[in-house]
Amino acid sequence: MEIKRKIYKSLCEWKTTTNGKKALLIEGARRIGKSTVAEEFGKNEYRSYILVDFNEASSKVKKLFDNLTNLDIFFQDLSLEYNTRLYYRESLIIFDEIQKFPKAREAVKYLVKDGRYDFLETGSLISIRENVESITIPSEERKLKMYPLDFEEFTSYMGEDLLLDYIAECYHKKVPLERTMHDKAMRLFKEYILVGGMPQAVLAYKNGSRDFAAADVEKRDILNLYRDDIKKSAKKYNSKVSAIFENIPGYLSTHEKKIVLKEIDAAGTFDKYDEPLFWLDDSMICNLCYKCTDPNVGFALNKNDSAVKCYMGDTGLLVSLAFSENELAENNLYKQILDGKLSINQGMLYENAIAQMIVAKGKALYFYTRYSIEKHRNDIEIDFLLSNESKTKFKIIPLEVKSGSNYSTTSLKKFSDIYNQRISKSFIIHPKTFSETADVIKIPPYMFFAAF
Repeated sequence: MEIKRKIYKSLCEWKTTTNGKKALLIEGARRIGKSTVAEEFGKNEYRSYILVDFNEASSKVKKLFDNLTNLDIFFQDLSLEYNTRLYYRESLIIFDEIQKFPKAREAVKYLVKDGRYDFLETGSLISIRENVESITIPSEERKLKMYPLDFEEFTSYMGEDLLLDYIAECYHKKVPLERTMHDKAMRLFKEYILVGGMPQAVLAYKNGSRDFAAADVEKRDILNLYRDDIKKSAKKYNSKVSAIFENIPGYLSTHEKKIVLKEIDAAGTFDKYDEPLFWLDDSMICNLCYKCTDPNVGFALNKNDSAVKCYMGDTGLLVSLAFSENELAENNLYKQILDGKLSINQGMLYENAIAQMIVAKGKALYFYTRYSIEKHRNDIEIDFLLSNESKTKFKIIPLEVKSGSNYSTTSLKKFSDIYNQRISKSFIIHPKTFSETADVIKIPPYMFFAAF
């Protein structure tokens, strides 16, 4: 059984609506399945396709891009090199890992204008400044972001499509799942946290009869690839990027979860770390969450760049980054998390998973805090701020994430008292079943996909 990816539908829509007038660039972090879905799309939706992998492309293939004045010769040579016949308006040409050869991306302008074939590009770290500064970005290019498997994709691959339908039905009816089904769904969500959404890890987990250790091996390989990317690509500031990356579990383990630069650099200030943070965010390895100082208007207008949380782009990778192989095995952490008995760190895993889900929905991450001089601490802390995205009737959706069954709602109540006129609906995500009051909707984390 193959992993069904939601992005496939978007690829089909691109093919139908653009009719070859724009190339499509799939952006995403390494190892999330961009090449796989691109090739599957070529196999299923076209009479023929060519995949040019610029990690492996020969010098002869790269030399073809030196002269595009005669596209008849260009396509003929490409067809012969890959031993694949190209058909007018029925063939797809995939430029895989195009960040390795920016000249091909620049050539897209002329290739698309020619109109014979469709062009699909895939790239990791594609928009990092070092990779595009020497080329003209083609306007004949549409971008599409791809993420690790979300909870729906993971659950579907585990053979639980009917459960997903039941969860969505219960949310829309505003009723809780039946108790045994709730327990089953929560178990799957915890499995998703531990395994994550990197395709190799998910495949290893299922093919190994739900073997967490097999998934962990794949995830550690991916983390090492990311470390290599940081060394090779971050250039002038790779030590700063590396320091932030390795300290993500430490930041998320604290109460406020914010990046504290003084812990890694005594002279660290955010103006010195703007490029390293940009690199981590733009690479899609991490998801940055900024403080919004005034939620009354658009969040981006009141973003505090010096108050930022850094979540991992994949929660399964966060688990492997946070704990060594020995820690996972010796402390039986998989069982503790499945049983809901990991008192420390479980909150950061839940919160990271929700951040991952929000970003996969195409939304930016913002949080809110208010400092009390009288109490010498924050007296309001809201994990995430969402909105209805209306420019004329702007409404706030505050969202709190709770990993335990017993928790306080004091912050949410204070926030609601202040911004009552702006709030659409408040949400608490917790391990318990669905419930709703006049002011707050409480949903289990597995229901997030249906609510937003």
